[in-house]
Amino acid sequence: MSSIKKYTLSTSPVKGMGRFFSPAVAVLLVLLLSIPAIAQQQPVKLDSVLQAVRRDNPMMQQFSYRARAMDAYAEGATGWMPPMVGAGVFMLPYPGQEVERDEREGSYMISAEQAIPNPAKQRAKQAFFDSRAAIEQAKAEVTFNELRSETKVAYYNWLVLEKKLDVLQASERIMEYMLKLARIRYPYSQGKLGSIYKAEARLHEVENMQLMTRNEILQQNVKLNILMNLPKDSRFLIDTLISIPEPVALATDSAYLISNRSDIRQIDRTIESMKLGMEQEKLERKPDFSVRFDHMTPRNNMMPNQFTAMGMVSIPIAPWSSKMYKANTKAMNLEIEAMQRERENILNEAQGMVRNMALELNAKREQVENYRKKILPALKKNYDVTMLAYEQNSAQLPEVIDAWEALNMAQMEYLNNLQALYLLAVAYEKEIER
Repeated sequence: MSSIKKYTLSTSPVKGMGRFFSPAVAVLLVLLLSIPAIAQQQPVKLDSVLQAVRRDNPMMQQFSYRARAMDAYAEGATGWMPPMVGAGVFMLPYPGQEVERDEREGSYMISAEQAIPNPAKQRAKQAFFDSRAAIEQAKAEVTFNELRSETKVAYYNWLVLEKKLDVLQASERIMEYMLKLARIRYPYSQGKLGSIYKAEARLHEVENMQLMTRNEILQQNVKLNILMNLPKDSRFLIDTLISIPEPVALATDSAYLISNRSDIRQIDRTIESMKLGMEQEKLERKPDFSVRFDHMTPRNNMMPNQFTAMGMVSIPIAPWSSKMYKANTKAMNLEIEAMQRERENILNEAQGMVRNMALELNAKREQVENYRKKILPALKKNYDVTMLAYEQNSAQLPEVIDAWEALNMAQMEYLNNLQALYLLAVAYEKEIER
């Protein structure tokens, strides 16, 4: 407790330090101690958000459990059926019948039977369940591609909203300055009352837009919290120093799409699993085995104990039993052909989609660059010149407001185009899975 008392604020000097420890110094000390807490609010980068989504999102976790379930099924695929045991009587006459000889009194009987599975069938079944685990892992990548796209959309929307908020706050300061000048000049007949009211209305509009923008930022924050499986009221900052997307190539190699697209990999894993299932079905033509042992204890002590031992084998090649696995094998082969055609169709559509997206993305990027390098600087110079003229009493307030509105609208249009560029980049990256 002594260390806490040491930094307790007091209006009186500390004993022995009266000349140095004043209330102002105490306040400064508290501010310095609070710097680490403020520094902890570091912007959360997009990569960190994506890592949290992959790790903590419930939709991603479910596929992990399903893959583990398939692994557990695979472990049990090599098990045997439980043995069958029984007890009863053997060759016992029905009640009421005459028994002429003692040996016809029958016997007590115990029986045990064990089915012996075909090892080839067991290995095929195990390989099939292993392939199902690979399908679940591929599904997880497909789902993460969707979640990654949603995360990037929310993150980039938040980024653009922060930039819009900066523009609105700068606009608020400009309007307050213009309104202040107008109110100073009005008593000297250097301005009109209507212009003052117009400036006040524009100021309140800016304040209203700031309110809406902050609310939209909170909505994007909640979306990211949901995707990262965080409490919905968690608040954090994002990295706003993200460069605009670079131009992309118009042509995309099909080999690249095959190796990177998770939905193609999922189809490949599904085809592999169906082929293993077909091999498993073909193995139904192989026989299964079982052994049986019976022990009989005669009721008549004069008779010896007896037993029977039998080995049995199934005959799956019989016409009435082979029809099922032959039909199933044919059906699965047709399903594999259908999946391969679906795979080809997805690749064809993806190549055309990627090219169109690349064309649109590059055009939008050029449009954004034109705003940033040409349109906004020209409108900024127009505003600066008009504001300078207004400060020198050679322009009226409505002219300044018009110049400011033109600049403000261009800035917002630039940010809208920037947002569209980010969303196009997200869609493009989703399509090529990058």
